[in-house]
Amino acid sequence: MGTIRKIVEGVQFPMLTLVAGHSGLYRRVTGINVVESIDLIMFCRPNELVVTTGINLSQQDDALEQLVKLAFAKKVAGFIVNTGPYIPDIPVSVITFANEHDFPLFQMPWNCRVADLLKTTFQFIATHQQEHSVEEKILYNLLFHYKQHSNAMKENLLQLGFLQGRELAIITCTTVGGQSSIDRYEVMIQFAFQHRYKRFLKLKYKNHLIFLIDRAQINTPIIPFSKIVEEIYDKISQKNGDLDIIIGKGNYYKELENVRKSYEESLTVIQLAQLHNNRFLYKYKEIGAYKIIMAVQNQTLIKSFSQDILGQLYQYDDLHNTDYVPFLRIFLEENGSTSKISERQFIHRNTVLYKIKKIETLLDMDLSNPFTKTNLYIAFLIEDVLAHK
Repeated sequence: MGTIRKIVEGVQFPMLTLVAGHSGLYRRVTGINVVESIDLIMFCRPNELVVTTGINLSQQDDALEQLVKLAFAKKVAGFIVNTGPYIPDIPVSVITFANEHDFPLFQMPWNCRVADLLKTTFQFIATHQQEHSVEEKILYNLLFHYKQHSNAMKENLLQLGFLQGRELAIITCTTVGGQSSIDRYEVMIQFAFQHRYKRFLKLKYKNHLIFLIDRAQINTPIIPFSKIVEEIYDKISQKNGDLDIIIGKGNYYKELENVRKSYEESLTVIQLAQLHNNRFLYKYKEIGAYKIIMAVQNQTLIKSFSQDILGQLYQYDDLHNTDYVPFLRIFLEENGSTSKISERQFIHRNTVLYKIKKIETLLDMDLSNPFTKTNLYIAFLIEDVLAHK
């Protein structure tokens, strides 16, 4: 995968000097665009490099700064300033902005031809596209044909920067119900993961976007994985008005033969999150009680537990055409917050309080009791597991 880091560390671009945005080396490069005026920034695409000589920029002092900020908003990979008669020096304000936003900013001297830069960049992209195909093949074989390729797998991963003995895990992203393609979110998800991970492998398989990650190559270790996922979810919700993807992560394993297990764990997280409508379920190690319930061999026991807890409420809903069972789920998911339940159900707060009292009467339980809520939550988890099976 061609990234800013490979441009900086390689020998193909001696004409470029990175002057700011050193923390943005993870950004992927998929193209290059020459932009000589603010009006043309609309034609830029995410992950492109933008280069300018400033020949058509206005004489305003902040013209270059405006152009750089607009390019950053378009999620381009980085910005190259060809310093010379039109832009003698890169303004301090531009360098400050690039550093604050981890936005790679390069300087190229005037005696270097833009045409040569374009040619070198196209060659760089073509080479790394071939590498990308190799990466996908290696990850595919690791997940689905490990036994046939086990002898070569360690060396293949080593060449891609995954050292032997490292803890590896799988993250899987897919759309809810397969109603839309995961392709529409690929750029957004990859952009987020490029910021978090120094290196990863990616594979598109069916409607899954699969990432192999290395625990030792996390750029932002103090930021939890859940926060990264929530940021992705929030962006998609703002864009679409609803959330139609699920992201799940399996456990880390040192043994390569267990990477497939991490993949299966990530799928379990996705399936349980979808069944339980729980957008806050991200990692296999956090599925908690689900793991215990799935390990119980006595299915009659767990079924009777769920029936003993919720049976009376199901019977009442069936007889009176009410919705107390789904309401109770929401009550537990929102930790009993009347305001959140009211907002989520589009009902008045007094109606929420009435329903809570009614459920307490029907079940002869105190819903403010933590032990009671735990038992009710486990009953719903059992339902989810049984439906999953």
